[in-house]
Amino acid sequence: MSDSAIAADTTAAGKSHYEVLDGLRGSAAVMVVLFHIMGMTVSWADTGQLLHHAALAVDFFFGLSGFVVAYAYDDRRKTMSTMQFFTIRLVRLHPLVLLGAVLGLLSFTLDPFATNQKAIPLATVLFDFAMACLVLPHAPLPNRWTDSHSLNSPAWSLMQEYIGNIFYALILRRLNTWLLGLVVLVAAGFLVNMVWHSNSMDQGSAWDSIWGAPTRMGFSFTMGLWLYRVRDRFPKVRPGWIVLTVILTAVFAVPLVPKEIAHGNGLYEAFAAIIIFPIVILCGAHSQIGRLEMALCKFAGRISYPLYILHFPFLFIYMNFVTFRKPPLTTACMAGTAAFVIVTVFAWLALKIYDEPVRRALRPLTGRA
Repeated sequence: MSDSAIAADTTAAGKSHYEVLDGLRGSAAVMVVLFHIMGMTVSWADTGQLLHHAALAVDFFFGLSGFVVAYAYDDRRKTMSTMQFFTIRLVRLHPLVLLGAVLGLLSFTLDPFATNQKAIPLATVLFDFAMACLVLPHAPLPNRWTDSHSLNSPAWSLMQEYIGNIFYALILRRLNTWLLGLVVLVAAGFLVNMVWHSNSMDQGSAWDSIWGAPTRMGFSFTMGLWLYRVRDRFPKVRPGWIVLTVILTAVFAVPLVPKEIAHGNGLYEAFAAIIIFPIVILCGAHSQIGRLEMALCKFAGRISYPLYILHFPFLFIYMNFVTFRKPPLTTACMAGTAAFVIVTVFAWLALKIYDEPVRRALRPLTGRA
């Protein structure tokens, strides 16, 4: 079988995917899940966490999203209505948002390890469920820290994804490259200001840092849009998916900068978002890969979104097991490994049994055959 025997996937418009970028999205999604499992195992102490900066995967996702949205839709501004664009994006993203909300509801109400959750009035839980279905923030629930999306924490970034798509359709796609670059510079200024004061990019998922969410999305999403437009002005370096995954892993695995170095941790993370991630995206877009890497990237890309948006309801149960039962570390690690396997298998089944069939059924709504 030749290298070309495994063809790249295509977008709804018939364009070939950037398969390496899809594969990198899968790599980052896996690292997010591992980051959360390790954090829950050690009660979020840095000791025992191997992917100290994996929260930056969200910024990488935003940058990838901007790049691929520009690729898919920049040249269709005159042929696609704003409403059609919104419909296409909703059909692509929202079925799994709804499934994540259902899983979050089931996880909260049926969790066998956190009995205090059963004391919450059903009306409150159902209201939060309705808000989760709309990907809107809601009041924190017990054992959910101060998360703005208590039933399914990763949904906070999907709300930002929607906001970014709205701004793209109404404003950003109409800007010329120079003006879009100016927007990116201004957004970078806001991002640096945020990390200067917080010493961390891990902002935006909780009510006490909620304004960090649009700050992070505002830079990375617009950077991705701009990067697509200027991609051919940079050298075409083609390291491939495996090398770029190693680079991402290294970025996430760098130990936290000691607090004695003022602003050091935040500035490192801002450097990763502003400099390293754009380089990785460009290299991924230019990379040409063989048959084996293509197959791996296709699998990683397909599972990346369901893995990311569906994993937390399962991990809430794992977290409460560790918190309330206080098992030995060996037992907790075995349970964490089982949780990773379960969420990965479930993500693939959800993709094949639910997400892809639902999107096929809804395809006529997008104006496509």
